[in-house]
Amino acid sequence: MTARMSILPLFLLLRVNALHGWRRLLALRDQSRLLTGVIALFVASYLVLSFELFYRGMKFVAKFPGLGAVLTERLMYVLFAFLFGLLLLSNLVISYTNLFRNRETAFLLTLPVSTQTVFRWKFIESTLLASWAFLFLIAPLLAAFGLVRGVPWHFYLVTVGLTALFIVLPGVLGAGLAIGIGRFLDRRSFQVALLATALVLLALAAFWWKARAADSNVLNQRTLEALNQLLARTRFTLFPFLPSYWLSSSVLQWAEGILRGSVFFAAVLLSYTLFFGCLAFTRFGRIFYDTASAVQSRGGAGRWRWRRRRTGGHRPGALERIAARCFWAGADAHALALKDLRMFWRDTTQWGQSVMLFGLLGVYILNLRNFTHQLDSPFWVNLIAFLNLTACALNLATLTTRFVFPQFSLEGRRLWIVGLAPMGLARVVKVKFWLAGSMSLAVTLGLITLSCWLLGMPWSRVAFFGAVVAVMTYALNGAAVGLGVLYPNLKENNPGKIVSGFGGTLCLVLSSAYVLASVALLLFGAGGWHAHADWAVESIAGFVLLSFVIGWLPLKLGLLRLKNFEA
Repeated sequence: MTARMSILPLFLLLRVNALHGWRRLLALRDQSRLLTGVIALFVASYLVLSFELFYRGMKFVAKFPGLGAVLTERLMYVLFAFLFGLLLLSNLVISYTNLFRNRETAFLLTLPVSTQTVFRWKFIESTLLASWAFLFLIAPLLAAFGLVRGVPWHFYLVTVGLTALFIVLPGVLGAGLAIGIGRFLDRRSFQVALLATALVLLALAAFWWKARAADSNVLNQRTLEALNQLLARTRFTLFPFLPSYWLSSSVLQWAEGILRGSVFFAAVLLSYTLFFGCLAFTRFGRIFYDTASAVQSRGGAGRWRWRRRRTGGHRPGALERIAARCFWAGADAHALALKDLRMFWRDTTQWGQSVMLFGLLGVYILNLRNFTHQLDSPFWVNLIAFLNLTACALNLATLTTRFVFPQFSLEGRRLWIVGLAPMGLARVVKVKFWLAGSMSLAVTLGLITLSCWLLGMPWSRVAFFGAVVAVMTYALNGAAVGLGVLYPNLKENNPGKIVSGFGGTLCLVLSSAYVLASVALLLFGAGGWHAHADWAVESIAGFVLLSFVIGWLPLKLGLLRLKNFEA
């Protein structure tokens, strides 16, 4: 009876939130059928296009006798290993925000509901939020793999069940790490140890994945030895105690008809999932409550007050000194920019995700120096440069949607106070646009310049790609800021939920479509594949016009709408 009474509140929370989500989906459909159709078309196009690319790639690899199966299997092991790591990071970030920086969690803790039930619901919600993109990504890959291998129909059902078991493990580990970080984050020794651990892991990863060119004699004479040499750095994915190894082995052996081995690895995955899932559902609740109490009672201004009393007044910090040198902006713009920068820095979930996305891209670009001597053809040099530009722009589109779009909405119900200030809402939005554009330009321009330099491109091409990424940076930030004003959500203080609404989805779709269209336009006209100067001029002009429309039009419409806010 006691167990049943403890489960009923959890089912009530699941039912209420499921109904709320369904009603929001229906409201979105009724609000704009055109936008709903565009989003559905975008999702369907991605699934079809990614499936086609995966299918053609796997079919091409399968043509090599003896090597195709080895390459495909190693691809599966590497893919699931890296996805496990990304899922762990995603669960860590989302769990920390959902458990300790969420108004719903604070409200639920005041109700006559056990803390274990609150944690169970937030754990399920965080795992689903962190894993839906993972499922969305691997679905076309597994469908293409099954079609190439000619697997029976039950392969897809087994794969869905194994994937559902797999996503629980990084969810439990992410929630546990989030609770540990929240409990000890204010301790200086913990901060130093955490930073030192991150630096050591980064150094080990850079050393381990350092590219090593294969011997030309091996490449020309012994194919299997060359393949083993090229795949030497991926052997860690075959470690038998990795959950990704259990999932990959079970999927591959089921596809090959080795049911006994597949069932064994599925049973291993099931046993660990049940053990750690039961541990989280029965033991994490009390630890979560103690950590939430510590986080909410933690004072952030005590050290500052002590320093102020000792120094006898306020001393300008580094940010104030840097802002004072920007003489072209007024004092009001300095104050707003400093406020946004400090808010961004204090929110670990924001700059942590930014560092992770651009950090992975930076590691890849730095690794170009290890094999650029093998790129003798201008065709491949140009192609890699455009692929790097696409990756950098898509990362920026993701970050502007995630962090720049909700900036206006995060002012919340205090927006009327900002509107009464002498600078006005229009200037506030403009300052946010220029600050976000300048900060993101420093990262994107540096990555693209480094990429082109490592590829050995002439400075004229370096300047070309630098100008392109600068235009795309301000266009994407303009679209995010403008759409954030056009579709605000002033009732929500969680950036993740603001982005998941109508305007955030439109911003992501529009930004992604703009990046793909711009790269295709520049690749066709100014990619260096032909000698027609007219095509290059027309493509560049088309790119500039498209960027102007995407970046200027939403921002202009947003500024016009601000007149209603100020009235």
